Amino acid sequence: MISVSQCFESLQSGSPSRSNPPVLKPQCALIPFITAGDPDLTTTAKALELLDRSGADLIELGIPYSDPLADGPVIQAAATRALQRGTTLNGVLEMLTTVSPTLKAPVILFTYYNPILTLGIRPFLEKIYQAGARGLVIPDLPLEEAEPVLHVSREVGIDLTLLIAPTSPHERILEITRQSQGFIYLVSVTGVTGMRTQLQDRVQTLLQQIQTLTDKPVGVGFGISQPEQAQQVRDWGAHAVIVGSAFVKRLAEGSPEQGLESLAQFCRELKTAIATDSQG
Repeated sequence: MISVSQCFESLQSGSPSRSNPPVLKPQCALIPFITAGDPDLTTTAKALELLDRSGADLIELGIPYSDPLADGPVIQAAATRALQRGTTLNGVLEMLTTVSPTLKAPVILFTYYNPILTLGIRPFLEKIYQAGARGLVIPDLPLEEAEPVLHVSREVGIDLTLLIAPTSPHERILEITRQSQGFIYLVSVTGVTGMRTQLQDRVQTLLQQIQTLTDKPVGVGFGISQPEQAQQVRDWGAHAVIVGSAFVKRLAEGSPEQGLESLAQFCRELKTAIATDSQG
């Protein structure tokens, strides 16, 4: 499996991507998010494979946690359901070990810091790498405490991606651009994850500001729920569109088979919306 950085390099160079024929223009990456274990880990494995075949360039996989401070009601409910059904970190990684060899899209784990501290930074990073993960997002890890994880992640081969909030001051944005690995995660709203009807114009300003400070790719997430919003973010200059609650909601509706079908269809719609060839 290629790394997160290698995936972005391929997309930005116009080289053939993991799921597309050769292209001449840089491509905006699609990064869907799903919660592991909702409705069950068997369905999660099928969802990863379906997303991989339906246009996802990278896939963010959430580890269910009992106190998900950064997550809105849809993802909170999914995490609660997954935990109630007995989903554990070890169970998620066992599932990922089985499915990751079949995936072309790098898997980015989304987890809160407590499970990492419980296991130990190096054992955790080595364990998720062996399971097939290539990226990591820790929403409650402050920049000031990130260096121990950044140091080990560089050695292990995991890209630790840091988040920039709409309220981040310039000095903090500058330091995050220096430290973040793989890409930079720009949070599009002040608050938790969830579906919004429109995006804040400040996202465009922040994107432009970040791109004057670094050549690293920038992905925008939190609040994107419609193909039109994804296209808008691409037009603003984002290198990746990250969509979570809208995928989690679709996967939870109806039977697992219906949820998977809806998931794949939505993934194809989003990929079509952000394709470079769809620019008018």
